[in-house]
Amino acid sequence: MGFTGFTDEAFGFYEGLVADNSKTYWTVHKATYETLVRGPMMALFAELEPQFGQAKMFRPHRDVRFSKDKSPYKGHQGGHAEGGFYFQLDADGLMVAGGMYAPSPEQLARYRAAVDADSTGKALVRIVDELRTEGFEIAGDRLKTRPRGVEQDHPRLELLRHRSLYAHQGWPADPWMRDGPEVIERVREAWRRLRPLVEWGAEHIGGNEQLA
Repeated sequence: MGFTGFTDEAFGFYEGLVADNSKTYWTVHKATYETLVRGPMMALFAELEPQFGQAKMFRPHRDVRFSKDKSPYKGHQGGHAEGGFYFQLDADGLMVAGGMYAPSPEQLARYRAAVDADSTGKALVRIVDELRTEGFEIAGDRLKTRPRGVEQDHPRLELLRHRSLYAHQGWPADPWMRDGPEVIERVREAWRRLRPLVEWGAEHIGGNEQLA
């Protein structure tokens, strides 16, 4: 069965989970999750696979072993396609993103070397500026100061401060999300616009296996 969109009940499921993040709530509403969240998202990824490669969904359970927050379930359902494309559904609506989320120390070192070099660093500046112009927000974990050895007047200091770098765009829950073809087209177009950032990362940083 093809993708037919996300219903109001899908967003309502996460509204309820935010209010009652418990095993009891999850057990009672698990069928809603399976049929209105997980199933449709897998169908959406199947539609996008020819252009963006195979996508996988993250597990809905949180790893609470080292967290003060012992809530057992994530307040969103996310998934990612090859290279760094990301999609998420939560109580507020839908979000798309792309970039470098949780690099290894080696990947971070390669990122900073590529930003520092004029040719590759200026290319990233152009990509980031274009995404901002197109309505994406540039985000990521950043140092408050600057990396060791980087001069205060480095022309790309702000990018060098990033320990993760991604662009994202969201849409509040809205009736158009019940329309499968429109959701497919919007996500496809957003990922297409994010492709230069994802490809820059793939070329200069390497594989991005750890995603948010």
